Amino acid sequence: MNTKLFDTVLVANRGEIAVRIIRSLRTLGIRSVAVYSDADAGALHVSEADKAVRIGPGPANQSYLSIDAILKACKDTGAQAVHPGYGFLSENVDFARALEDAGIKFIGPSVKSINLMGDKIRSKNHVVAHQVPVVPGIAEPGLSDEQLLAAAGQVGYPLLIKPSAGGGGKGMFAVETPEQLPEALASARRTARSAFGDDTLFLERLVRNPRHIEVQVLADQFGHTVHLGERECSLQRRHQKVIEEAPAPLLENLEHGAQIRERIGAAAVAAAASVDYVGAGTVEFLVSDENPDEFFFMEMNTRLQVEHPVTEQVVRVDGQKLDLVDWQVRIAAGQPLDFEQHQVSLQGHAIEARLYAEDPSAGFLPSIGTVLKVIEPIGEHLRVDSSLRDGLEVSAHYDPMLAKLIAWGDDRSVALGRLDRALSQTVVLGVLTNVEYLRLLLADVDVAAGRLDTNLIERKMQEFAFRTPSARELALAAHLEVNRRPTSGSPWGQGDGWRLGSRLATQLHFEVNGEQLQPSVQRTGDQSTVNISGEEYVVQPLGDNGLSINGERFSSHHAFATDGTLWLNEDGWSGWVRRLTRQEILEAKLATLAKESGTFSPHIESPMPGTVISVQVSDGEQVSAGQLLLSIEAMKMEHQLLSPADGTVRLTGLTVGDLVKAKQVVATVEPAEVEHETTINQEQNA
Repeated sequence: MNTKLFDTVLVANRGEIAVRIIRSLRTLGIRSVAVYSDADAGALHVSEADKAVRIGPGPANQSYLSIDAILKACKDTGAQAVHPGYGFLSENVDFARALEDAGIKFIGPSVKSINLMGDKIRSKNHVVAHQVPVVPGIAEPGLSDEQLLAAAGQVGYPLLIKPSAGGGGKGMFAVETPEQLPEALASARRTARSAFGDDTLFLERLVRNPRHIEVQVLADQFGHTVHLGERECSLQRRHQKVIEEAPAPLLENLEHGAQIRERIGAAAVAAAASVDYVGAGTVEFLVSDENPDEFFFMEMNTRLQVEHPVTEQVVRVDGQKLDLVDWQVRIAAGQPLDFEQHQVSLQGHAIEARLYAEDPSAGFLPSIGTVLKVIEPIGEHLRVDSSLRDGLEVSAHYDPMLAKLIAWGDDRSVALGRLDRALSQTVVLGVLTNVEYLRLLLADVDVAAGRLDTNLIERKMQEFAFRTPSARELALAAHLEVNRRPTSGSPWGQGDGWRLGSRLATQLHFEVNGEQLQPSVQRTGDQSTVNISGEEYVVQPLGDNGLSINGERFSSHHAFATDGTLWLNEDGWSGWVRRLTRQEILEAKLATLAKESGTFSPHIESPMPGTVISVQVSDGEQVSAGQLLLSIEAMKMEHQLLSPADGTVRLTGLTVGDLVKAKQVVATVEPAEVEHETTINQEQNA
């Protein structure tokens, strides 16, 4: 059947997935339309598309989650179809229905399939009726906190809170004891409401140390459904996938792995066929590491997955690779699958790493700012799906994922080696990323051996030692700082420390990983001698615009931000050195004096730019050390701010929805001891 494809397709998404979809549309000869918020005006997907349409301000609920804005963009551009990517509206039944009513094709499953499988409670109850094993729990729509609290005892501890409308691990909380459940439910509801617009929750028994195995399915409109092998996504942090690979090492390492692959693939096909599924989808299972023959249905993602590239890299149909986006478009246009299950085979091994804008050494706090410099790796059997570009503004409004690196090899060890080399060659300056963390993870002995489970990262994190800027890099920063200062034509404005007698060294104040360091710099022409804690480093420019330090060439990539921060990168590691202002130097000295006197800072500061999502206390309320005061959200990550001591809290007037800056004071706590002393003084004066 030679069905005509669409003329124009609108991509209702952003970032690396929008770029990836646009490039497949270009290959098919289809005109692409990008949508963007004010925060994404300079994003890569905007320039990659044939046409781009603004749909609203930065917050996702006013732009990428606005059904009306997407529909208007379709009508204004003549788009005949919409590809939703993943996240945002990709599993929103109201969006699919609105497109259907408007006569615009949704490149995805039917409203019926999304309704049944896009909701975890409905999908779980549906597959139970089709004799598919599920994890014990309680999954009913509309359960209140009181009902969940009452049912928790029957489910049993430890248990897992899951949002019904969710995906990507957002809003999922593991709870060990009944005492932890009320606050965990409140936090899960806030996260689910913010991320999905639906705070419905359910409970499952927590299966400790399971393997996360998922199966890619593809189905056309004529009842033909195939599976494209499995992926293993067991390497997760807080239920968010970090490393994904295909085929699953669990099955590859078993003598009867092929039989399990056949069984779990057949179960995935049956689950998809039970809802007349059309398009690309993923059926996810928990598999017991101790007994791989036993698996439990978790959910079906009625969309393309972040990790779909590893499937594309290993699956062959009569020896040829597949493009899943290509097939999504063809199926939506009414074309049938032109192959059957027996024609599908797997070749080699592929591994994907997700590159995030975050600081793993600081509890994975989101990193926000302007990307100053990007160098992406290039090599045989290496694929990079990326939204990165020089000048990209990484905002707090969206998920922190910037790119995906995918490596293929004849076997798993070759793929692992290629991915690690690719990460070592990746340069992103201006925001912190998780590249170093990914390399540490790939180097772990259990990861290298394929001994994976969903709790491995939590166990291993304490063993990871993150690098900090070295003395060489600090010397480089000092040299570049004194040589970048503007000078006048007058000898008095050269700033090189010249005076009668010996030259005066320039004293600098730097912040490095939250600590202050004070190198001194003596300039002699273009050369600098930097003294750091009594050690001298001679920095000398080279003829090819390079630099040497103590006679050794320095190969690190570096770039200055507008605030005077020097960003550095070497072998995948990145860090920064920032020159402090006079005000910051004074504040630091005062804080040191306070610390030496035995007191503590009463100020509660936001660790990152973000949005206030909850205020748990009232102004003037008595609080205890460790009590939750406020919660800040950035890049879909919630950070809880706690009281440092017993005392009285003073709020700064912030309310839910307010934006805050990094290091902004959001509350103060007057310690109980100070109150007690004040009361005594008042009584004595009386």
